[in-house]
Amino acid sequence: MRIVLCAVALAAAGLLPAWAMADDCGDAAALLRRAYPKVQKSADGDSFTLEPNASIPLAVPQDLTPGLVCKVWPAHDDLLLAAVPLIDSARSSDGEHFGDIELLVVDRKTLQVRQRLLQPGLMNDDAIAIRGIEFDTGRYGLAPGVTAFGLRIDMANHSQPNPFSETDLRLYAISGNALHAVLDGLVVAGHGGEGDTSCAGSFHSSQVSLAMSPTIHRGYHDIIAVERKDTDEPAPDKEGECQSHPGKSVSRTYRLRYDGSHYPVPAALKVLDTP
Repeated sequence: MRIVLCAVALAAAGLLPAWAMADDCGDAAALLRRAYPKVQKSADGDSFTLEPNASIPLAVPQDLTPGLVCKVWPAHDDLLLAAVPLIDSARSSDGEHFGDIELLVVDRKTLQVRQRLLQPGLMNDDAIAIRGIEFDTGRYGLAPGVTAFGLRIDMANHSQPNPFSETDLRLYAISGNALHAVLDGLVVAGHGGEGDTSCAGSFHSSQVSLAMSPTIHRGYHDIIAVERKDTDEPAPDKEGECQSHPGKSVSRTYRLRYDGSHYPVPAALKVLDTP
């Protein structure tokens, strides 16, 4: 599995990331019942269930398992964005989960669902576990009157000698009164390497910044992605103190062009296992 780190710095061209947890959900029960009329709240109150085997967890601050996430969409402040994890409780266990995410665009006043899009398999994990789900409502102005929003999924393992973490970004936009995925599986944050858990090791990371380009293809602006890669080989000095030994940073620029249906992701930035 690719080891990449990057804390997405969407600073250029006004792409300042705006992320949210479940704080904007309000009355989660009312929201979910409007979207799923047959939903039932669990006995412990920490989740909802859908027949036959779907479970919708609620976000619990002390729990690493991600749950329902909502965010008011600044580009359309009459709308609420919701990411609903649909966990297959029949197939999932403590160390492995199977499930989908359904994205909802909801009228804030009436809770009526305006658009929805099921994203199969986005809740699947194993030793590399999903640690968080966040909306990114940076200014992804694709075209006049068309603004995309992002969904970030954070993943990490528990290994000290072989740490790994990764954040994936997907972008969605409304076109023709339907919600469409326009960018799928761009790695925007991660970290990894190998060490002895006390000091010595070899680690690498990367950081990606995104900016909207004035150039247009198939009606949508290009997206410029600048990747910066860094390395470090820490080791003890003569006194036994751990010292960092960073290598020279390397940067590379990619141009993402809309092909009429989506933005193809460069192989170097693509999430593994993404079709």
